[in-house]
Amino acid sequence: MKKRVKAIIQVIMVIGIFLTLGIWQTTQADAADNSLQRIKQRGELIMVTSPDYPPYEFQVNKNGKSRIVGMDIDVAKKVAKDLHVKLVIKSMNFDSLLVAIQTGKADMAIGGINPTTTRRQSVDFSKIYYSGGQSFLINSSDVNKYKSVKNLRGATIGAQTGTLQYGLAKKKIPNSTVKGMDKSTDLVLALKTHKIDALGIEKPSAEAYVKNDPSLKMIPSGYHLDKNEVGAAIAFKKGSDSLVNAVNKSIDQIKQQHLTDQYLASAGKYMKVNTVNTSMWHYWSYFAKGVEYTILISIVATFFGVLIGVILALMRFSKQKWIRGLAISYTEFIRGTPLMVQVMFVYFGIGVVVNIPALISGMIAVSLNSGAYVAEIIRGGINSVAAGQTEAAESLGLSKRDMMRFVILPQAFKNIWPALGNEFISLIKESSIVSIIGVTDLIYQLNIVRADTYRGVMPIFVAMLLYFIMTFALTRLLNHYEGKMKHAG
Repeated sequence: MKKRVKAIIQVIMVIGIFLTLGIWQTTQADAADNSLQRIKQRGELIMVTSPDYPPYEFQVNKNGKSRIVGMDIDVAKKVAKDLHVKLVIKSMNFDSLLVAIQTGKADMAIGGINPTTTRRQSVDFSKIYYSGGQSFLINSSDVNKYKSVKNLRGATIGAQTGTLQYGLAKKKIPNSTVKGMDKSTDLVLALKTHKIDALGIEKPSAEAYVKNDPSLKMIPSGYHLDKNEVGAAIAFKKGSDSLVNAVNKSIDQIKQQHLTDQYLASAGKYMKVNTVNTSMWHYWSYFAKGVEYTILISIVATFFGVLIGVILALMRFSKQKWIRGLAISYTEFIRGTPLMVQVMFVYFGIGVVVNIPALISGMIAVSLNSGAYVAEIIRGGINSVAAGQTEAAESLGLSKRDMMRFVILPQAFKNIWPALGNEFISLIKESSIVSIIGVTDLIYQLNIVRADTYRGVMPIFVAMLLYFIMTFALTRLLNHYEGKMKHAG
C-alpha cells in the first residue's frame, strides 16, 4: 500500500512540474508584450464566447445553416475589421472563457462579461462597450407575489455560475438561497418548473426571453452598482496592453457612432428568425451534427481505450516493479479523478505547452479515462483464465509473448466481453462531458437548440431519444457478437 501511495504521489509531482515549466515558458514568452503583433502576423483574431445568451450571442438557424450572431459578435467583427484580420470564433461554457484566454486558447473573450475587480486580477479588460442593466426574470403567475426585488428576500434565486449576477444575488438579497448553473437555458427551465423563484440576468437578455415566452415576466433589480464594474467588456490575457489599446479605439468608435443600437436591432431580427419555427424537425441538422461528433468521439475513445487498457493490463503482470508501479499509479489516478477535470486539464492544462484543438483534447481525455477502466476489466479477464491453460501452453513450448497472444488474451476477451460492452455503452454517454470545452457533441447542440427556440424540455427529450437509439443499437450489436462467441466456444 505504501509503495502504491508513493507511486501516485510521484505521478502527481511529475504533472505539477510539467505544468510549472509550461506556465514558466508561457510567462517568459509573454514578458514582452507582442499580443497585437502576434495577431497581425497570424492574420486571425481568435475569440471565445458562449453562444447561449441572446441578444448578446446566440446561434441562428436560417435555411438549415447555423451561425453565431448577436450584438457581441458584431462588436468582435468591428474589432477584427479595424485590425485588418479575420475573426475566428470558438464556443465553450461561460465559466471557461477567462480560462481560455489565460491559457492561450484565444486572444480575447466576449460574452456580456462584467469587468469586476476580482476578474481584473486575472485578466485585462477593454473599456465597457455596453451597459444594459440588471433584471430578474420571474414566472407570469408570480407577478403579484414578486412585484420588486424587495419581495425576493428569502426566495431561491438562480444565476449563471461565475457571473456578476451570481455574486450580486448572494451579496444584496438577504436570506435568499442562490443556485448556480452553467447554462442560462438550464436556469430558465429551472424557473419555469418552479425550481427557483427568480433568475438574475442582464436586462437585454431578460427582455429577449419575455418577448419570446409569454410565461415569463421581468422585474428591475434595484441594484446600485459601480459603473466601472457593470457593463459588457472584452477580456484579454494579462499583459496584452497593445491589443487592449487597439481594441479600445474600436470601442470608442462604437460608442461615438452608437453602433450597439444597430447591433441590438440586428440581433432582434435574427431572434425572430429562430422563433418562426421552433419545431425540433427544423433543427434536425443540429442534432445530426451532435450525434456525428458523439459517435466519432466514442469510436476513437473505444479504439485507443482498448489499446491503452491492454498495455496497462500487461504492465500490471510485469516482473519489473517500476513498470507495475507505473501502471497502478496511472490506473488509480485516472479512476480517482472526475472525467470533467481530466477534459479540462488536457485542453487547458496541457494547452499551456501544446495548443491542442478542443475535439482532439476531448478524444484524448476520454481515451485516457477509458483506458484505465478497460485495463482493470482486462486484468480481471486474464486472472479468470484457468492456470491449466498457462501450464498447457508452457508444455507446448510457447514463449510468454505467444502464450499471451494466442492463449490467454483470446480467452480473457471472451470472458470479459459483457463488461467490455458495458464500458463501450457508458463511453457514448460519458463523452457528453466534452461539451464544456466547446466540442459540438449532442449535449452541446441540445443547449444551443434550447437557447435558440426558448423551449426547455422538448430538446432534452429529443437528445434522450437519440442517446437511447445509439446505446440500444450498440447493445444489440454487442449481444450478437457475444452469442457468436458462445456458439464458437
